[in-house]
Amino acid sequence: MAEESGPSPFDVRTVRDLVGLMSRHDLAELELADGTRCIKLKRAIAAPMPILTATPVAMAPVAHAAPVAAAPVAAAAIEPVKPARQLLEIKSPTPGTFYSSPKPTDPPFVQVGSKVGPGTIVCIIEAMKIFNEIPADLTGTIVEVCVESKQPVEYGQVLFRIDPAA
Repeated sequence: MAEESGPSPFDVRTVRDLVGLMSRHDLAELELADGTRCIKLKRAIAAPMPILTATPVAMAPVAHAAPVAAAPVAAAAIEPVKPARQLLEIKSPTPGTFYSSPKPTDPPFVQVGSKVGPGTIVCIIEAMKIFNEIPADLTGTIVEVCVESKQPVEYGQVLFRIDPAA
């Protein structure tokens, strides 16, 4: 049997590239098959907030309907749809391990509801035994923490979502 050329779907570098691809494009699942070999990657993605819009509903005409006296119809109060909140994201500047606090026994730097501003340290990312403090670089309130402490993160992966209006 001839040996196959090219990277295996189980090559660590290939898996790392696929995880990065999933993060960049917000993919929840990726499956790669090569002959009888197969790799399936899944990750949790925060569910997007649904956007509700008011759409007019047209009634289809009914054939052979007898005329009926119209009953008074109360006007339905339609509330205008509020635009979805424009959230800002703090993304990982490097691949590594995410830490929410300086020490395991310490409280997290920030949590949902914490106010942040430029220079506020929100987490630490450890890469190759170097611990990098990550500042917020924007102003607002943390509305979502997207990763858990000690979880590996990729370059550009969303760590926090911030509401600048709050």
